[in-house]
Amino acid sequence: MDIKTVGVVGAGQMGNGIAHVMALAGYDVLLNDISEESLNKALSLIDKNLERQVSREKISEDERAIALGRIKTTTALPDLGPTDLIIEAATERETVKAAIFEDLLPHLKPETILTSNTSSISITRLASRTDRPERFMGFHFMNPVPVMQLVELIRGIATDEPTYNACLKVVESLGKTAASAEDFPGFIVNRILMPMINEAVYTLYEGVGSVKSIDESMKLGANHPMGPLELADFIGLDTCLAIMNVLHDGLADTKYRPCPLLTKYVEAGWLGRKSKRGFYDYRGDAPVPTR
Repeated sequence: MDIKTVGVVGAGQMGNGIAHVMALAGYDVLLNDISEESLNKALSLIDKNLERQVSREKISEDERAIALGRIKTTTALPDLGPTDLIIEAATERETVKAAIFEDLLPHLKPETILTSNTSSISITRLASRTDRPERFMGFHFMNPVPVMQLVELIRGIATDEPTYNACLKVVESLGKTAASAEDFPGFIVNRILMPMINEAVYTLYEGVGSVKSIDESMKLGANHPMGPLELADFIGLDTCLAIMNVLHDGLADTKYRPCPLLTKYVEAGWLGRKSKRGFYDYRGDAPVPTR
């Protein structure tokens, strides 16, 4: 199947990044969200990020204008029905994702490919609730989407080869690299990354080190570009906790038990950068550790 039009569900951090790279690669994009305000905010951010690429001479001013012109928005989910490929990038809650696919089904073309940008939820289970499990797969971008080079492609148990190849072709057209992952909790990146972040939270919880000393140790001692607690704040502590719960529930191994301190931060609404407080406080001129 030759993919020309892409529907993106969710205009948040991941959705607007996906719309950005798809439009830049020449696809006509229809971006959906439940509120007009979210869509306007997303378009403004895409414009700002494209402008940054122009200033760094990554793209030309003409490319920026053409890419912006390729993105249309809608608050009506059924409008995405005629697109060739749909990428769901809504909140990391299975009930929400399943409801989105259920609402989309009556409006889809028979050949439309459905995908989810989920970072950990079972692709096979999501696919089973649709009328096209063979044309359903995981399409997991990394954050921030315009910068990160990897896309995980996850086959469900029923995903057919033409669907995989069509999605692989899209990834290559974006100038990104695809990693093929099997459908097990967390796939590849989060299966490895989240337990490391969780262990860093345990290290803080048990008083082995402070926020600053843990992050500095991993940056300077393991050459990581960001410390694990700083990275957790960037990802969102609610997302980290959700993925740890998926790993713990899906693999039934105590090594994936979420740290109680991570749960406490989420319960407090301290979710990281997006709420201005997490392991760091972002309300001042410079981030300050909260422990």
